[in-house]
Amino acid sequence: MSKITRTEPGALYAKSVEYHNFVYLPGLTATDTSKDIAGQTAEILAAIDAALEANGTDNTRLLTAQIWLKDIKDRDAMNKVWAAWLPKDEAPVRVCVQAALADPAQLIEIQVMACK
Repeated sequence: MSKITRTEPGALYAKSVEYHNFVYLPGLTATDTSKDIAGQTAEILAAIDAALEANGTDNTRLLTAQIWLKDIKDRDAMNKVWAAWLPKDEAPVRVCVQAALADPAQLIEIQVMACK
């Protein structure tokens, strides 16, 4: 049976899960909810960078991304930060939808999967 590695598993979720050289991250949100959509997006992308690095990979190895926005009207502003963060010609498949987030002050949540 193949090994599944869970980083800091908690009662509800782990900080990451690795299986067959695939790295799955949970949905990440900004801790500083006083920031606008660009600021919250940048904070989350920095957290993704750190989590991917801790798992021996980076954003050039992204396979999928799921993005939930509190207000879909923020999509263009978020996309500017997202596009600047992605390496050229390395975009993953992605979905971006409007959703009610758990904390009304959070404007965005992003979940990614990468490979090593």
